[in-house]
Amino acid sequence: MKILLIPDKFKGSLTAREVIESMRRGINSVFPDAIVHSVRASDGGDGFLDTILANVNCDAIEVDTVDSLGRDIKTEYLYNPKNNSAYIELAKTSGLALLNEGERNVMKTSTFGTGLLIKDAILKGSTSIYLGIGGSATNDVGLGIAEALGYYFLDNNGNQLAPNGANLSKINSIHKSSNSISLKGVSFFAINDVDNPLYGPEGAAHIYGKQKGGSPEEIEQLDFGMQDFANLVQLQTKKDDAMLSGSGAAGGTAYGLKIFCDAEFISGIDFVLGISKVEEILRQNEFDYIITGEGKIDSQTLYGKLIKGVVELGNRFDVPVVALCGQLDLDKKEVLKFENLTVLEIQDTSKPLNYNMENAGLLIEKVIQSFLKK
Repeated sequence: MKILLIPDKFKGSLTAREVIESMRRGINSVFPDAIVHSVRASDGGDGFLDTILANVNCDAIEVDTVDSLGRDIKTEYLYNPKNNSAYIELAKTSGLALLNEGERNVMKTSTFGTGLLIKDAILKGSTSIYLGIGGSATNDVGLGIAEALGYYFLDNNGNQLAPNGANLSKINSIHKSSNSISLKGVSFFAINDVDNPLYGPEGAAHIYGKQKGGSPEEIEQLDFGMQDFANLVQLQTKKDDAMLSGSGAAGGTAYGLKIFCDAEFISGIDFVLGISKVEEILRQNEFDYIITGEGKIDSQTLYGKLIKGVVELGNRFDVPVVALCGQLDLDKKEVLKFENLTVLEIQDTSKPLNYNMENAGLLIEKVIQSFLKK
């Protein structure tokens, strides 16, 4: 028996490393001599830096910055001095996980703190900046990042506006200060886990606004605001990237990185599989299964989440894929859209949510044991 493990974290329960350990225990309890290869994955959200550290030799750089509500925090990014590359995880500064449920305010949150990390990396000499932009608490189309780099935004009366979602429709003009940081010679890469456009029914606000604390009225306002801002950008700069696949990632941060920094979009799973040389591993070995997983499989999984990428990888190499999840929120017809995939829900439905969250590792072991004994 030979198995390749490529799981994401189970948010709120287990890191990707802990998921791998639980999967390995489950496999070895049935097949003690099984050969197990593992890749610690991330779709660009929480755990992105852990994935980088597992595959790239980097230094951790600690920085004073702010969270999405402007509160002082300390965090870090990674820097590879050999090629002047920086790796930044948006979730560590502008992330939803840094806020409790009562603090979520998608109208006021900003990516400014992430921008401060980018600025620090550029001043340290970074010429390639890789941003994992999943897990955001924001819907500011990256205005906060832009402000940290020297841009500012004025209303009809010439007043400067705070870089947040509430002000999107109020922006009348975009400016860059004379002492702004130079982006010349710096390449930006937005590590992206979704295919959503900036606005519309499948856009950032409508698909992700609710989980960031947005009410139905606020979500409509944000969607209109993003349309207004995109129209202004097109008028002022001739750039028209709002409907580009992935522009809606991280509350439109991907769009902001594209228009302000000329960022290239890279699929999170493709990026991780590239740096971990997974395709080389698959070419050199014949696996019985690829086992992946994440905390929840739902409609967002169809928009480019890690599991979708792993299934595509399994199809290319003709290896069946098994996906474990804490909660399955897709009906059977939607699951069947994924060829070559078996989905296993680990939760014990007779127990409360807290039990399942606290015992996720044990539940993963049991589900794998049951599957492999069939």
